[in-house]
Amino acid sequence: MSGFKDRVYELVDAIPRGRVMTYGQIAALCGQPRAARIVGGLAHFGPPDLPWQRVVNVQGGLASGYYGGKAGHKTDLEKEGVVVSGDYSIKLEDYLWHPGLADSR
Repeated sequence: MSGFKDRVYELVDAIPRGRVMTYGQIAALCGQPRAARIVGGLAHFGPPDLPWQRVVNVQGGLASGYYGGKAGHKTDLEKEGVVVSGDYSIKLEDYLWHPGLADSR
């Protein structure tokens, strides 16, 4: 498990400012495609200096467990230029980051 945890931390740390990844996407890229909930737990209890605001659910929804709740998550994403809708979600197609692929923005 610690190898998985370390890979998650490294990947989250690599997400560029103004981009996001999903819990499931991170889990799959770290070798555990069915471990989205574990990634969520790592986000909740993991190192606070990582950019956890750049992790959202598969629908682009923000996390109620984020520091300050969904409103705190929204504030931190908006500081990076991410547009968050009134229902606390983002348009994934506009911000989803795929490591290793050229950034089209």
